[in-house]
Amino acid sequence: MDLPPQPLSSPIQPQVPASSVQRPPSKFPLSAIIMAVVVLIILVVGFFAAKSILSLNKKNQPVELTYWGLWESESVVKPLIDEYQSAHLKVKINYIFQSPREYRERLQTALSMSKGPDIFRIHNSWVPMFKNDLAPLPPAVYSASEFESVFYPTVKSDLRLSGNYVAVPLEIDGLAMYINDDLLAASALSVPATWEDLRVAAKALSVCDSVDGTCSSGDRILISGVALGTADNVDHWQDILAILMLQNNVNLNAPAGASAEDALSYYSVFNRSDHIWDSTLPPSTQAFAAGKLAIYFAPSWRVFDLQAINPQIKFSVYPIPQLPLDPARGEKPITWASYWVEGVNKKSPNAAAAWEFLKFLSSKESLAKLYASSGRIFGEPYSRRDMTDSSQFVQPYLSQAPDARSWYIASNTFDGPTGINTRLSSHFADAVNSVNQGRSPAEAVKTLNAGINQVLSQYGLASPLTP
Repeated sequence: MDLPPQPLSSPIQPQVPASSVQRPPSKFPLSAIIMAVVVLIILVVGFFAAKSILSLNKKNQPVELTYWGLWESESVVKPLIDEYQSAHLKVKINYIFQSPREYRERLQTALSMSKGPDIFRIHNSWVPMFKNDLAPLPPAVYSASEFESVFYPTVKSDLRLSGNYVAVPLEIDGLAMYINDDLLAASALSVPATWEDLRVAAKALSVCDSVDGTCSSGDRILISGVALGTADNVDHWQDILAILMLQNNVNLNAPAGASAEDALSYYSVFNRSDHIWDSTLPPSTQAFAAGKLAIYFAPSWRVFDLQAINPQIKFSVYPIPQLPLDPARGEKPITWASYWVEGVNKKSPNAAAAWEFLKFLSSKESLAKLYASSGRIFGEPYSRRDMTDSSQFVQPYLSQAPDARSWYIASNTFDGPTGINTRLSSHFADAVNSVNQGRSPAEAVKTLNAGINQVLSQYGLASPLTP
């Protein structure tokens, strides 16, 4: 007999996928959190410890610096290098004394090929040409305020790029007035203080082969009162013409107007109108050494040239003349600066060590030793404001240094045919020659302005052309 179906003991529950089952959230163990933090701390500490060890190892590794120098032979610099190396046993400095001939070209070529020295000497006017090669001066070596307080004010405009100083001066030089003692004493004239005084004295001191000894066009000059007026046989004529313009408030980046014309006219008047200097005479350094020139303008190192040519010559050195000044209007003297500085290669892996060595070289103690070891009657005039020298040949330059200014037309930098000094000099020479040949100063200045603009524009220095 069939039995009726038996009821199920419990209803059938629907099947739910395991993935949709809600489970209570599991708690991350506290011990795992602590472990992760500990591991992180260990990693961070290990990183900085490794970095410190690597930095220390790098600091303790030997450093070799190559230094290209000018003017001072190795025998002059070596005692200071030895002194520095004895206090810095991991540093070795190789000083290479360079010839000035084609030096600028050699240096730039080496730097462009990443084969340049760590430290190198350049003229203060060359900074625009080396703007891509110069490492900025670290504040730890000299802060900007310290740098400006230690060295003369001209560095503010000469050695600054993109807000940073890029070189350290170990000397300062410029332009002073040399006067033949015997010729001045025989004339009973006083030392000229202004440019007008200079012209009066120069005419009185000049002697020509005329009947009465005065000088006119066509007369042969026997003794010249001053070497001014030409651009071929006046040594340092560029510096002289530049300072005449600066004193007359000319913007050398764009000379224009009566101020520039008057300065150019004054410079040429000694050839063009007074006939007391011309291109038939020997270079001014030789003429002065021979006693045939009464007044001569030059930097301090020309003293050695003069004494080498004529050990018996007697002369004195004075500050350059000025235009009449009115102190009540705040007018101050303006003098000339032309000097050499030490820079550091931007690509050098040892730039920090190079700057530390330059800080040592530019200290008072080191500069005094350099000066004393020069082997000459005086060393290079001190670049620091806190150092003085009472030498009759050096003191005039140092007395003028606080008021000195500079520009890119400096003489005797040996920067080569493509250098900024040489190229600008050619335009200024054209201006002098054209005025001496009868062209108006206004026309000469206009052409000069265009030439300067063309050169400076290549370095991002040009001012807008002035009509």
